[in-house]
Amino acid sequence: MKNTPKNKKILITGGCGFIGTNACVFYLQKGYQVISIDNLDRSGSKYNLAFLKNIDGNFIFENCNIINFNKLLKIFDKYQPDFILHLAGQTTVVDSIKDPRKDFSVNALGTFNVLEAMRKITPLASLIYASTNKVMGNLDYLPIIEKRERYVFKNIKGISEKHQLNFHSPYGCSKGCGDQYVTDYAKVFKLKTIVFRQSCIYGPNQFGMEEQGWLAWFIISLVFNKQITIFGNGKQVRDILYVDDLINAYDLAFTNINKTKGKVYNIGGGIKFNLSLLESFKIVEKTVGKKLKFKLSSWRPADQKVYISDIVSARKDFGWYPEIYPKDGLKKLYKWVKENKSIFNKIYTK
Repeated sequence: MKNTPKNKKILITGGCGFIGTNACVFYLQKGYQVISIDNLDRSGSKYNLAFLKNIDGNFIFENCNIINFNKLLKIFDKYQPDFILHLAGQTTVVDSIKDPRKDFSVNALGTFNVLEAMRKITPLASLIYASTNKVMGNLDYLPIIEKRERYVFKNIKGISEKHQLNFHSPYGCSKGCGDQYVTDYAKVFKLKTIVFRQSCIYGPNQFGMEEQGWLAWFIISLVFNKQITIFGNGKQVRDILYVDDLINAYDLAFTNINKTKGKVYNIGGGIKFNLSLLESFKIVEKTVGKKLKFKLSSWRPADQKVYISDIVSARKDFGWYPEIYPKDGLKKLYKWVKENKSIFNKIYTK
């Protein structure tokens, strides 16, 4: 039988998280059978699951922690996915310092479990692993210049895949471990795996918090009149990427698997879409129509003063580049927050 979208299967770990939910919607709309794996332990994940159950399409949910290898094996064996998006993980440096054992179990061992399930059950499938720019460490060896509202690199425009890894913080170590295992399983076992070292992603279905999902957190804080904390001086720069652009990159990388398998890609807004925190205030305040209330606090371990992805490899290998401007993406995010104020009231005003 011809493998058309109607009979293709994609398994998404962390499928009720922010990126996972948007990926589920995308592939449901393409006609795929979507198998979402999640243990629903993060704020908002239960609401995202309820949202997904109302989307037309062949959606299946399995409550599973990726630490549970035996259950994971059974799910792989039951559904035999053609594609795997491995998005599940512990997502903050702060929480990795509070509980490094849990961080390692989820990010390192959990990723190993997913790879082993793939190797044993679906070795012909294609997998993308959502890694992070934090595997680069704090980049303090790179010269930077301090300007009025931002830091800038002195000698380069962005960070390419060739830059040295420096697993600073337990989070950087655990994600870096997964990053390297995914790459090595392509080399040793000839699996079709890809690593995306993702920068700052934002968009709907993101229940942002102070430690992670900062653009969403800024908008949520404005809507609910909360004060935010800025760690450092606000001049730190990140390239930002709207979630639809990210999922388009996933799909293009899968489509071009013969060229992308075994490779690592830095994925973010790149040189085109990057902001300091102070610069982002202006766009967020204009979007919402309010002034942010904030206080400054000390820098956190492994904080990068500048991180901008060099995305040339992604454009070269599978024709991808970001298209959604920050002002437009933030309008969509704000619209989603306003439409779901009742949910946020339950989560953020306890």
